[in-house]
Amino acid sequence: MTETEEGKRVADTIIEQKNRFNLANKDFAILYRTNGQSRIFEEQLRRYNIAYRVYGGLSFYSRKEIKDLIAYMRVTINDKDDEALKRAINYPRRGIGDSTVDQISQLAEDNDMSMWEVLTKIEFNNRSRKSLGEFVQLIHAFKTKVAKSNAYEIADYIYRNSGIEKLLKDDKSPEGLGRVENIVSLLDGIQEFVQDDELEAGEEGSTDRSLSAYLQTISLMTDQDQKEENPDNVTLMSVHSAKGLEFKSIFVVGLEENLFPSYMALVDSNDVDEERRLFYVAITRAEEHLCLTYANSRYQYGQMRYNDPSRFLEEISDSNLDSIISITKKQEFPEPKILGNFKPLGSKKPMLSINPDDFVAANPNDIKPGMEVIHLKFGQGKVLSVDDRLVATIIFDGLSDTPEKRIMLQFAKLQIVE
Repeated sequence: MTETEEGKRVADTIIEQKNRFNLANKDFAILYRTNGQSRIFEEQLRRYNIAYRVYGGLSFYSRKEIKDLIAYMRVTINDKDDEALKRAINYPRRGIGDSTVDQISQLAEDNDMSMWEVLTKIEFNNRSRKSLGEFVQLIHAFKTKVAKSNAYEIADYIYRNSGIEKLLKDDKSPEGLGRVENIVSLLDGIQEFVQDDELEAGEEGSTDRSLSAYLQTISLMTDQDQKEENPDNVTLMSVHSAKGLEFKSIFVVGLEENLFPSYMALVDSNDVDEERRLFYVAITRAEEHLCLTYANSRYQYGQMRYNDPSRFLEEISDSNLDSIISITKKQEFPEPKILGNFKPLGSKKPMLSINPDDFVAANPNDIKPGMEVIHLKFGQGKVLSVDDRLVATIIFDGLSDTPEKRIMLQFAKLQIVE
């Protein structure tokens, strides 16, 4: 399942649950680890005509860094787009003042010209002359690449050569890192557009993967957000923002290694524990229905990446899930109450020392360090520690690759070996 298929599956399931359980949009929330992940779900919800809101922030295509980069793309494709040119001309700052931009705009209006025509036909004698000339050369350079580049190649080139990449990466704050993540998500979406082998053929039988074609596909997404306040919205939010909130139906998405837990957290076991705490916060936001999803593949930094399912999924016993499904590209979507796109956890299943029919799960509070326990999937193991959140570290005898597991006792059933 790709990230786009993950988004479609979530949208499908929202519609299915609304009909089956008589739920409203406001009863649903989609939780993700990073804000850049909202793009794919916003795109799919709009395509399915499902109203949504991004909790505590702007929708993906309304974020400043996204609008800035798209402005460069627009003026590259259509130099008569004065709105885009106004946004791009002094971002990043290149010494072109507001008064100069106003002067260019007025000259364009008075002479029935575009602002681009003013820039290329009229000589300026003020201090901005050099900067204006450099901006014109920059856009010309972008234009020359359009004919021989697909949408991703030219978008990535604009990002790296406009000065936006350097400006954003120089900001090492969490907010700055978040803005870079948003740009990466935008570029990944463009690469997916370019690589989509199901893109409908054009009039001459060939698929159009140009920047112009891409801008057309997102034109509705880049329009202004819904003007009217709609109280019945699906809520999209990061896991960090979800604490203290509850919804009847929760989707926790992108449950993959290097994403949740994040690749930075994997360096330090303490950071992994913090990620596990966030996961616990996410799954406990659900009042009635909980759906856990991951994509087998997704674009990251312009490359198709294949990530393993999150380790946190292994810590939830299958017996706590109503349905465990694996979706392939052409497969009909089933209608589960709880969704998990789980791949097999290993080819070697540990031998159990007890018949599953005779399995008696212990009270989570009775599990103590030093005890021998049995897990229906991992087999027999020894409890090394249990923290105050009832997360146990257990080493399992039958597992050779990663014998030590962090198990959430409130969700995983264990039997104590007497």
